[in-house]
Amino acid sequence: MKFITTSSLLIIMALIIPFPGCSQRLTTEFPSRGKVAWPMTAADEKMLDSIQYRTFLFFLHEHQPETGIVKDRSTPASPASIAATGFGIPVFAIGAEHQWITREKAAEITLRILRFFWRSPQDTNPNGVGYKGFYYHFLKMDTGTREWNCELSSVDTGILMMGVIFARNYYNRDDETEKEIRDLAAKLLARIEWNFMVLPAKSQYAHTLSMSWSPEHGVQDYGWCGYNEALFLYILAAGSGMEQAQQSYQAWLSTYKWYTPYPGLSHVAFPPLFGHQFSPAFLELRGVADSYMREKGIDYFENSRRATLVQQRYAADNPGGWTGYDSLCWGITACDGPGGKYNTGNRKFEGYAGRGTSGPGYNYFDDGTLAPYAVLSSLPFAPDLVLRTIRTMNDRYGSRIWGKYGYYDSFNLTANWVDTDFLGIDEGPMMIMIENFRTGLVWNYEMNDPIIQKGMKILGFETVKQ
Repeated sequence: MKFITTSSLLIIMALIIPFPGCSQRLTTEFPSRGKVAWPMTAADEKMLDSIQYRTFLFFLHEHQPETGIVKDRSTPASPASIAATGFGIPVFAIGAEHQWITREKAAEITLRILRFFWRSPQDTNPNGVGYKGFYYHFLKMDTGTREWNCELSSVDTGILMMGVIFARNYYNRDDETEKEIRDLAAKLLARIEWNFMVLPAKSQYAHTLSMSWSPEHGVQDYGWCGYNEALFLYILAAGSGMEQAQQSYQAWLSTYKWYTPYPGLSHVAFPPLFGHQFSPAFLELRGVADSYMREKGIDYFENSRRATLVQQRYAADNPGGWTGYDSLCWGITACDGPGGKYNTGNRKFEGYAGRGTSGPGYNYFDDGTLAPYAVLSSLPFAPDLVLRTIRTMNDRYGSRIWGKYGYYDSFNLTANWVDTDFLGIDEGPMMIMIENFRTGLVWNYEMNDPIIQKGMKILGFETVKQ
């Protein structure tokens, strides 16, 4: 789950950037089909170009030039986030594919990131950078050391490493920069001591991966149990040599909640949409399923599609009576919100919070706040719905929800409030999922990696008929 941080018509840019073709599909034991086939109009292509370009600018302008680490959010005082940095690694490559920067520039930034993390001390210093191959959730932009008393985060380290895995497959040329990227990527992945984060049998979350460690409190006795964004974490850990990976994964699966909010939309529930988007940003899980999903007769791609359709249905029904909710205005997820100063009567608003719904009777939290990134990060799952929704948001709210880095993080029409900030962990998945829909770029290079292949085999993923 995400941790709380400190947390007129849309003007489509006239600039259309030539888009070079992506590399050929790579052969994998668990094959993915790359991009999602869908007929696109010229207007849709232009709109997505504009969204991706503006989003790319966040990562280009908000990373630290010497270390490459990426800000958590666009505010001047924001620290870096290792998850935003992990998402940023593929984003720089996407920028190169679109010719917004050169491949050489993207590789240079990526190499700085990898050098920084590889050379950083690994110890219990409370003002350090990491320990046992894991890293602190937030890092100071100037020194790269721990910000506040944040946790050594397993899932955020995992997102960083998924970016590293992408880098070692994408940067495959025989030059010094790209060879060093591959060398450092292998070292960073091998340094993680996954067993350190496995909770003991006596824990109420026995055998699952702990969410965190800190020098003040040790390993947190709260594990990653399903279903949420951490699916990729178990695949990554299993493929990286974690002992008793199958036992740990079965502990994760044992806490799944199968829910039927509407006929035909039964799925493993997790109310905030980001939980259905973060793992698929890196992993194309169409046509492969673990034991749980095989029993249910679907795969995780279909599960995410159903979660997306549930949110649309919930917004159309609008049981909370929130202003603006309808079948083409939805997207409830972790994001910024208006905060308590906007409270009126029985309407209560939160700031940054993990909002979400899995349909009637299964709300995580809903205060009328919507996030455009939640819609666009579902583009591969429900292309027609997402494109119609984002066009509708553009027509209705235009430049009110659009700024220098594209869509603002969120808005709440009931409170008459629009965020003025951009968050790296929201910008990143949106950028990547649009690209996966268009070209399959990140899926192509991620799914080919031997760690991913091995992890999926260990955890019992098998190819299923479509």
